[in-house]
Amino acid sequence: MPLTSINIYTLKLVRVTSRFHKLEKCRLTCPLACYKTIQAILNLQREPVEKFGIITLNAKNKILGLHVIAVGSLDTVIVEPREVFKAALLNNARSIIAFHNHPSGDPTPSPEDIRITNRLKRSGEILGINLIDHIITGEKGYVSMKELGRVRRGREAI
Repeated sequence: MPLTSINIYTLKLVRVTSRFHKLEKCRLTCPLACYKTIQAILNLQREPVEKFGIITLNAKNKILGLHVIAVGSLDTVIVEPREVFKAALLNNARSIIAFHNHPSGDPTPSPEDIRITNRLKRSGEILGINLIDHIITGEKGYVSMKELGRVRRGREAI
């Protein structure tokens, strides 16, 4: 049996940057704090496609988790309430803050954004998980559906 030459390559992991976000002690108190948290972790301003996610919160509005639920295309993302609340239920969340980006740069809510916000609000009421806000990010800032009056203020509102 002839000897076979085997080429051996050494692979090395190189860590270029290392960022750790200590979110378990972070308490969200306003839409701007939500926006800054989302941008610090996901930097949605640079995304070429729409991404929809949620921040799950406990009873004291401390962050339990941040989940990207759906990734879409240039101008749309399909959001199913069952997927949104599956993540919230698995996190044992008391409330959620929804977020998504507009790759066009304009964070103005579309009719579909308003529709999904209302649908999530109704679904959350059935499950006992409050939708506190829906933040839409764009190139130069954000829009809060709560600040626009699209999300009713509850006892756990930020």
